[in-house]
Amino acid sequence: MARKYIPLNRQWLKQVKKAYTTRRAPLAKMSTLMCTHMTPRAGDLALCRVGEIGHHKRLELTDGRKARLFPGDDVLVVFGNRYAPDQFEALVPDDLEPCHLVAAGGIAARVVSRHQRVNNATQLFPLGIVGDRQPRPLNLSQFGLPAIQVQRPRPRTLAVFGTSMNSGKTTVAASLIKGLVRAGIRVGAAKVTGTGAGGDLWLFQDAGADPVFDFIDAGFVSTYRLTAGEVHEIFMRLMDHLTETGVDAIVIEIADGLFQRETAELACLHHLPAVSCLSGLQTQIDGTLFAARDALGAVAGVQALRASGLAVMALSGQVARSPLAAREAREATGLAVLDPAAIQNGFAAALAGDSRHGLYNIEPVMAAGVT
Repeated sequence: MARKYIPLNRQWLKQVKKAYTTRRAPLAKMSTLMCTHMTPRAGDLALCRVGEIGHHKRLELTDGRKARLFPGDDVLVVFGNRYAPDQFEALVPDDLEPCHLVAAGGIAARVVSRHQRVNNATQLFPLGIVGDRQPRPLNLSQFGLPAIQVQRPRPRTLAVFGTSMNSGKTTVAASLIKGLVRAGIRVGAAKVTGTGAGGDLWLFQDAGADPVFDFIDAGFVSTYRLTAGEVHEIFMRLMDHLTETGVDAIVIEIADGLFQRETAELACLHHLPAVSCLSGLQTQIDGTLFAARDALGAVAGVQALRASGLAVMALSGQVARSPLAAREAREATGLAVLDPAAIQNGFAAALAGDSRHGLYNIEPVMAAGVT
């Protein structure tokens, strides 16, 4: 059966609230609205009408502003999967029936489960998938950064992992960026995995990183349920583009918990079941910082990263907020436990000094700001 579509009214399109996840899709390409007989794919752009307001009461726009949502609003969002133990697990629906806003950055999906403390998701009524003049569906994969041949040597690269969502990873990465920039190092940054939203990238920019990328720049709205090969391609694509800008150092954040499947595959945690290891992360990363909620999580994370061949330089995150928990983590791992101030000052300064000699030596750090 032929697909039904209608021309998009340009004036209407200008008034639609456009989500952060759509930031790389040019309005000039949006010509039709494909209304029926469509099976959405992750990355497809969609026009939806807002129904009952639930957990997400605001939509992050392409410029980062959080716009208040009202029933009846028309929004431009992207179909995608969501992994968030503290909020929702949600999957791309197989039709254009009502679904949900599952991330403030603008992801449409159907909720599979939610945390008990979280309200029901805001309801969305898809009006159709946005297409070009042909008409063909517009997908974020069409607008990602191209593959390039890297001509420069790879700069020193640090990665931030964590025990879980909200363990403090983004604060750790931003603190590291700020400290290196303050020490005269030009830093590029990327969030390689996660769910499309701009808060982390804006924070990295505020800390002084330039440029800053995320997986949307590689053509993906989220990384949940991607293959190991796709996640590896995102990592390498963003690393290549950061390298070619001539930055002195790269800081990357790996979202969600270390045992989340896509994170585990990127880190190549062999001991976990059903983990496919295609990653060359061990040859690309010079050192890692690990954000933990408590001492037990810190021990498990350090052991897992070391077993996969990744060097852990220090601990941070929520565990650093409690002197007692920090002491337990330090005694159990032998690593420094650093709060944001210690990362920005002693830790980053030591790294900046060593990087000028082509080394990353954490010995000076062990005596600089251990909680």
